[in-house]
Amino acid sequence: MKSAQQTRNSRALHVALVGSETLLGREVKEVLDGSSRSVSIDNFAANGEGSFGEEEGEPVYRQPISPETLASTDFVIVAGTEVGAQKAYDLSKAEAIPRSLIDSTGLLDHQPEARIWSPMLESAPDSSGPGWLTVVAHPVSAAIALLLTKLSKLQPVESAVFHVFEPASERGSQGIAELQQQTTSLLAFRNLEKKIFDAQLSFNLLPAYGEDAPVKLSNVEQRIEMHLATLLARSGSPGARVAMPSLRVVQAPVFHGYSVSAWIELSGNVDPAAVAQSLASAQVEIRTGSEESPTNVGVAGQSGLIAGDIRMDRNNPRAVWLWIVIDNLRMRADSVRDLLLNAYE
Repeated sequence: MKSAQQTRNSRALHVALVGSETLLGREVKEVLDGSSRSVSIDNFAANGEGSFGEEEGEPVYRQPISPETLASTDFVIVAGTEVGAQKAYDLSKAEAIPRSLIDSTGLLDHQPEARIWSPMLESAPDSSGPGWLTVVAHPVSAAIALLLTKLSKLQPVESAVFHVFEPASERGSQGIAELQQQTTSLLAFRNLEKKIFDAQLSFNLLPAYGEDAPVKLSNVEQRIEMHLATLLARSGSPGARVAMPSLRVVQAPVFHGYSVSAWIELSGNVDPAAVAQSLASAQVEIRTGSEESPTNVGVAGQSGLIAGDIRMDRNNPRAVWLWIVIDNLRMRADSVRDLLLNAYE
């Protein structure tokens, strides 16, 4: 006879995906469909309201999220808009025992119950306090925290600076569409759409969006810093914790994938080969020598991160430069999958 735990581990997980039509929602579905555990997914619109849409070429109606539509789910996954995230939060919190909620967007990281987590650094979310709301750490925060934690085992990290190049897909399908429209319009000498960035992004780099942009790039930068500070505060023993680095986010005219330029100063002279060896793992692919340098295009669809072009700083023998790339959507989706599987081991 099977035990209760065995029965729980063998049955399909039942999840509600709020934002199944978004870029991130589609990535989450793809990763969950390919996981080692059977997962049944109920699809809901990004704003949590009832709406008509399309799925695999067929018209579908997505029900609004409500206590009734969520009643049989094990987890609610947020992959949509701020409105949908807030509605999912309110419904979960209103239950006598709050329903487990996974926020893959970071939109709920300001809530008091939120626990920011990354499977790249921890096997399970922080268990202090209420544990029903887990926020997947920003992929750049997770990548930087992992790199600094690994390097600190080679030598103490004295200081670090990261320049983060943001892809248009972080603003969803509308961001991608606007970048595409701007590119074709510039080549055809037509007016540019500026609803998302309120500035010309095509053939350009932006240190900030225009005043009328719905999202501020500075807020993205602050979210990365906040998530990073949280992850670093929990890494290692108190005496071995890594100090916060400096970082800046720049909007790049690319569709997918983060690129990060990193400058890291250690306590003693550094050897690029030793740096590469200390970073190489199942989570970090290292490109050296004659191998192709990491690119945001090359990392598409890959898990973890790729680091390469590791070189000494010619003006500082204790410092090293690295180039890092991450699939922004895949890392979040992988985190959702790992959280679900970890919860049901």
